[in-house]
Amino acid sequence: MKRFALFVALAFLAPATAQPPTPKPGPEHEALKEMVGTWKGKMKMQGMENECSCTYRMELGGLWLTGNFRGKMGDQDFSGRSMDSYDAASKKYVGVWFDSMSTKPMTIEGTYDAGTKTMTCTGIAPGPDGKEAKHTMVTKMVDKDTMTFKMSMGDQEMLSIDYKRSADQPKRGKRDKKPTPPPAK
Repeated sequence: MKRFALFVALAFLAPATAQPPTPKPGPEHEALKEMVGTWKGKMKMQGMENECSCTYRMELGGLWLTGNFRGKMGDQDFSGRSMDSYDAASKKYVGVWFDSMSTKPMTIEGTYDAGTKTMTCTGIAPGPDGKEAKHTMVTKMVDKDTMTFKMSMGDQEMLSIDYKRSADQPKRGKRDKKPTPPPAK
């Protein structure tokens, strides 16, 4: 009976000691951090131009860049969400995009060129005809306050967005939790 108890104790203890180390953001995450903030843009698609915005945050221990996009496709409201990270095992940037016009998420993977500050990712998603098609997304940080995004399907550019960092940025850092005292009378 003592051997059985020892075996059970070791069986439960072994997985606890064999856990891989908790992942931490690496230098590859710095490219994603450059996008953190609120961006206002002009989206051009099929001869139309609409205003749009996207707010990015580093979340989940600094491993994932989350995006919240809002705009219009023609006269229809459009919103989307993204989650992007760097997968050290595959040595690729990875992400998922989901939006208000599809029930199928697009998973992407790609590379980053530090010299040109350009991320190029590809993924498979339904095209305008509903059939699966390869999409290519290219995001370029022109400078710290200017970013461009282009999406192509096959050889045809589907849309482009020219972003400027908004002056209205989310508050960062610790907030003072002490209430402001009323003025003296």
